[in-house]
Amino acid sequence: MSDITNRADGPETIPSAGEEILEKYEKESRTRSFSNKIISNLVYALCLVFSIYHLAYASGIRVLQMVNIKHHAIHVGMVLVLAFALYPALKKMDRKHISWWDWIFLLLSAAMPVYVFIRYPVFISTGFKGETIDIVMGTILVFLVMEASRRISGPALSILSIIFLVYALYGRSFPGIFRHRGYNWHRVITYLTTDIYGIYGTSVKVSATYIVLFILFGDIMNKCGMGQFFNDIANALAGHTKGGPAKVAVLASGFLGSINGSAVANVVTTGTFTIPLMKKTGYTKEFAGAVEATASVGGQLLPPIMGAAAFVMAETLGVKYGVIIKAAVIPALIYYLGIIIQVQMRATKDGLHGLPKDQMPKVGQVMKERGHLLIPIIFLLYMLIFSGKTVLFSAFWTIIVTIVIAELRPVSRMNLKDICDALVSGAKSTVSVAVACACVGIIVGVCGQTGFALNVAHAIIAIGRSSLFLTLLFTMVTCMILGMGLPSIPSYLITATIAAPALVELGQPAIVAHMFCFYFAMFANLTPPVALAAFAAAGLSGGSPMKTGWQSVKLALAGFIVPFMFVYNPQLLLENVTLFSGIQVVITSCIGVLLIAAAVEGYLNGRLNILLRLIAAVGAFLLIDSRLYTDIAGIVCLAVILGFETLFGKKKKTA
Repeated sequence: MSDITNRADGPETIPSAGEEILEKYEKESRTRSFSNKIISNLVYALCLVFSIYHLAYASGIRVLQMVNIKHHAIHVGMVLVLAFALYPALKKMDRKHISWWDWIFLLLSAAMPVYVFIRYPVFISTGFKGETIDIVMGTILVFLVMEASRRISGPALSILSIIFLVYALYGRSFPGIFRHRGYNWHRVITYLTTDIYGIYGTSVKVSATYIVLFILFGDIMNKCGMGQFFNDIANALAGHTKGGPAKVAVLASGFLGSINGSAVANVVTTGTFTIPLMKKTGYTKEFAGAVEATASVGGQLLPPIMGAAAFVMAETLGVKYGVIIKAAVIPALIYYLGIIIQVQMRATKDGLHGLPKDQMPKVGQVMKERGHLLIPIIFLLYMLIFSGKTVLFSAFWTIIVTIVIAELRPVSRMNLKDICDALVSGAKSTVSVAVACACVGIIVGVCGQTGFALNVAHAIIAIGRSSLFLTLLFTMVTCMILGMGLPSIPSYLITATIAAPALVELGQPAIVAHMFCFYFAMFANLTPPVALAAFAAAGLSGGSPMKTGWQSVKLALAGFIVPFMFVYNPQLLLENVTLFSGIQVVITSCIGVLLIAAAVEGYLNGRLNILLRLIAAVGAFLLIDSRLYTDIAGIVCLAVILGFETLFGKKKKTA
């Protein structure tokens, strides 16, 4: 059996080279490693308390049920405490000790939920007017959130928050449609910190409920060996086929990415093993890195969990979870189909082969060893779709079921220390996303207070001059700029707040608008100049980061076109679809993806010249539109290419 399948059972680890890559490209992983055992144990205990509190809250224990702002305040206070304990102020600072000023920040962070609990009756009685103490504490909270965000995710989100605060204060000085009445500091801080419209608003709500629980679920699944299971089943299914290691990377990264929700961490976890195999098979360094990056980013587009995005989107849109996964499933599969087709074409064109079949694990053997780990996912789907229970309650019981099911076999069994380690790891993983969500709360709050989102929507529509296609292009660019260097969920929340209203204004269904923004917020991880997932993959492959980034764009090109497809073909999201129209749109979309791959790779049944590649690109473009004559024209383009290949291919073989 191959080296991939012979790793030790139990908790999954990232080799040291992978850890270095992770720290280089994912700032969230640069945490302190304490030399003082007392401090180390204290932080461990705080992480454990954090996870246990959120599990207890989700379980429905009556004593923990409280108004949203109190629960959100506890959540933000705890993540800020952990943020200042785990992350030094600067990259080059001592990572063995907590500095004296961080102790001050720790105490101030811990004081925030206490302050909210004490002052909440006053907030209610005064109608959230805000007194001097509220302004002082609110200002401190805003500073703490932005500073924690700067340390963890870099300066981009904090700078964006400052820009929005300036906009809130000096709106009357802005030109044209962006002008608003302007608010003083008292009004701005009161709105952002003493009610559920700013920092303690929707973005923190999704962090304090869905995100934390599904991060815990993902860490527990990884601890009991789910990542190893995905790797092995992918090898069993595709490792021996043409270009097998690349297909293994696509399948394993897609499966794992749907659960863990972090593109960079996913690249490092699976790429450490798949990228060397792809290079060994004959793929170039850049192509191998690009395959891993595109597949890892796509995991967040893939139901059932989508890195918790499905639940966040359901909360944002006010629809049931089942509506989101139904809408997301076909576009996600088409995205992965596009990658697989390009991988196959590249392997065929370059004569690359798979790994020896006798070295690959057998499907039956893998299922016998770890197949029971699929039970928690099936249980989760049942709870979410058929039981009628809340997402919170379903997630809690899925975590409990996972722990119980893992005990069925020694290969996945966890002792108490393993479970505690998984809960601590989940808490640390949550800190980066939760802090970013709190910082996003500042931006979302200012948008709500000033009407900025609607102004941007009007501006995008004005630039596009009421043309849907131009509006989509401007929205795409806006989403990718806003998504640069940000975690996926906060990136989606910002783009959904600022860019989605433009599409809704043009009559697009809300779910179509939000899905469009979500796709391009995710693709910011692939697109230079800030392509974190692609750069991390390049670090593992030894290839050029920028070349890997552009190769990732080529591989993900189908994904860039799919959002335009479902805007023009809402049936692709299974919206108001009949059986016939659904089959039609899926078939034409698959043909479109095939033509995109042919245009990019210059290959179908044989090598394509520049003219045939242009015909393939035109055909793919025509198939974006759902009208019958454009579909027929796109299919004709495919027929022309196949006809030329058949005719001239035979002549070449005869010669």
